[in-house]
Amino acid sequence: METMRIDKWLWAARFFKTRALAVEQLDRGRVSVNGLPAKPARELRVGDTVALQQSGVPRTVVVQGLSLQRGPAPVAQQLYAETPDSLRQREHLAEQRRLVHEPATSIEHGRPTKRDRRHLDQAQHQWDNRWSASID
Repeated sequence: METMRIDKWLWAARFFKTRALAVEQLDRGRVSVNGLPAKPARELRVGDTVALQQSGVPRTVVVQGLSLQRGPAPVAQQLYAETPDSLRQREHLAEQRRLVHEPATSIEHGRPTKRDRRHLDQAQHQWDNRWSASID
């Protein structure tokens, strides 16, 4: 076998869980072969360079093998070799995600409890319904 459809290869190489997901990404223009946008029926050969986005992370791989069936992950990883630039970029993006502050972690307690709400209401009445702390 010298060529095969790219949607089948993406599925067999385990980039996408189903061929339908692979076709969807191809139709959206998120996959290119040798720098050109690819359609699902595009024929793929050993040595072609495939650029794709997997879960929002860009990847560039060189096709090293073709397979008509989807095998275990270690076998699927032998169908391609990721370029060094792609590996560096993925590591950089992973580092950025690790260092970015998650807004939800700054919330210490979440919503106030019924008891907390009573304390807040009591504090509001102590201010005599003024909207500021300044003396009028």
